[in-house]
Amino acid sequence: MKRFISILQFLTRIPINIDTGFDEEFHKTITYFPLVGLVLGILIYIIGLISGIFFDSFITSIIVTLALVILTGGLHIDGLGDTFDAIYSYRDKERMLEIMKDSRLGTNSLLAVMFLILLKIGLIYSIINNNLFWTIIFMPMLARLGVIVMMYKTATPRKNGMGNLFIGKASKSMFAIAILYTIISILVISKLVFLSSNFKILMIIGTIIILFIFNDLFKRHVYKKIDGVTGDILGCTIELGELIYLFCIYLLLI
Repeated sequence: MKRFISILQFLTRIPINIDTGFDEEFHKTITYFPLVGLVLGILIYIIGLISGIFFDSFITSIIVTLALVILTGGLHIDGLGDTFDAIYSYRDKERMLEIMKDSRLGTNSLLAVMFLILLKIGLIYSIINNNLFWTIIFMPMLARLGVIVMMYKTATPRKNGMGNLFIGKASKSMFAIAILYTIISILVISKLVFLSSNFKILMIIGTIIILFIFNDLFKRHVYKKIDGVTGDILGCTIELGELIYLFCIYLLLI
């Protein structure tokens, strides 16, 4: 329980005033990444329901998108911007790593963040209008399950960085446990809470495979650029994972 609270504090800005102390094996919190995503998913779902009482579906989609950014403190979306600024600068490896550290906003970063937010708003808007808003609960969860691909048998090109706590530290057992409880959560919530059809449940579970394939391809692409994975890459992968999940829901269920 302490490890779950620790990673919830680390990955979100949810106010939890509990001192969990120092953990020498903090990397074992990787197992709880999808669970953190489930907490975020439930929160943005509730926020969306409340918003829907006062606003139309377009404004609600904006509020839901904004809520997730606020709840994560913009941590992952910052990683998206830094990654696109660096990886697509077409410089050498060392210069790319320097660009990732640079706090200034470049053109690639601006465009990546802008289009990601616009696409999220548009897809969530369509999902709401097709009475599938409940599927938003699994968006942060599956994205954080998928990012474990980036932590499994990988290395980092940096000596220091927040991402070093996790990169290369994921084990097969962590992966298996995370996949198992993610699938169980989807089954229980979809079937018992929202009375969803078996087809929709299978489609949601199927997005896990799509996310794993995309993240593996993205990992190979990043390795060609900087010979490893960084914390910014992890954040970027989570943001792209959420977007891919929304595309899957849109294309498979609408």
